Amino acid sequence: MIEILPRWQRRNARRGLSLAILSFALVFSSHAGATQPSSVTPELVEAARKEGKVVFYTSMDIQVAEGLAKGFEAKYPGIRAQVERTGAERVFQRIVQEYSSNIHVVDAVESTDIVHFVHWKRQGWLLAYVPEDVAHWPASARDADGFYAVPRATFSVIGYNTDQLKPENAPVSYADLLDAKWKGKIVKSHPAYSGNCLTATFVLSHLLGWDYFKQLSGQHVMQVQSANDPPKKISLGERQVMFDGTEYVALLAKAKGAPVAIVYPREGSPLVAGGGGVMKEAPHPNAARLFVSFMFSREGQQLLVDMGHLRSFHPEIIEPADRVPLSHIKALTTDPIEQDKQSEEIKARYSKYFGT
Repeated sequence: MIEILPRWQRRNARRGLSLAILSFALVFSSHAGATQPSSVTPELVEAARKEGKVVFYTSMDIQVAEGLAKGFEAKYPGIRAQVERTGAERVFQRIVQEYSSNIHVVDAVESTDIVHFVHWKRQGWLLAYVPEDVAHWPASARDADGFYAVPRATFSVIGYNTDQLKPENAPVSYADLLDAKWKGKIVKSHPAYSGNCLTATFVLSHLLGWDYFKQLSGQHVMQVQSANDPPKKISLGERQVMFDGTEYVALLAKAKGAPVAIVYPREGSPLVAGGGGVMKEAPHPNAARLFVSFMFSREGQQLLVDMGHLRSFHPEIIEPADRVPLSHIKALTTDPIEQDKQSEEIKARYSKYFGT
């Protein structure tokens, strides 16, 4: 078994969500003419109603995305929210293909991979639009030029099926998962599909080293695409343990009575906080602004927290009493600039080890 060196331990022992995501500030350059916050006006609502529709590309779990859409439709009758859900890397590829071909379908976008917004901003594909509530976000969780902000966050966690494992027998660290007793019993996602997994793989490859993943590949791991899939697989008993499932989907399953328990590994848990914003060539520009404003509003954020079990940066959010507080979790954060540079290498190296 390899020795795991927690090189980021001191940097990542942070308290609170705004502090845990501090390294994202590396992305946010500020200009003197930064976009000013925009409130929702009767004129915006009326213009959005005339458009009648908003197309939302997202990587969040489909039931959560559709719950957000229904909340929006209930608040603004007459405007349909069309949800197009797929993995974060597929969202990115789809938008790149469409915009490169001068095809404009998407109005508003959300992705777990913050690097995507760095790229889209650089390409000039995002509209500078700051919902009023975003002005109260920590500076580290919003673009200082007003092109995007973080609408949700979650952790990449270990988990297990409580019908198959007792707490005292469950793994408590990444190192534990290299034990021979877990061979053929682990499920994990893939960084070529999942932005959550890509971020987690980037973080953990620096923390644990690539030799760790090479050894893990010898454990006959069940490979799935989305980071939302591992919690569902252990819920069904198809595997006993998940490596990098999303915290919020595991909590969703647990809330429905599924035999799922979460483990925040001793080495730390990757914090995954993506982005959300309005596309510059949105075919329904007013509906896009209104939808993004709703997503970032206290109402929309509380919906994501209560219904979706996500983490929020909104200062007025009421945290669930039964959720593990952030102060009890060692958050491992990413460096989006470096992740952007290494993303293709991460996917290629991962596929080499896991044969997918």
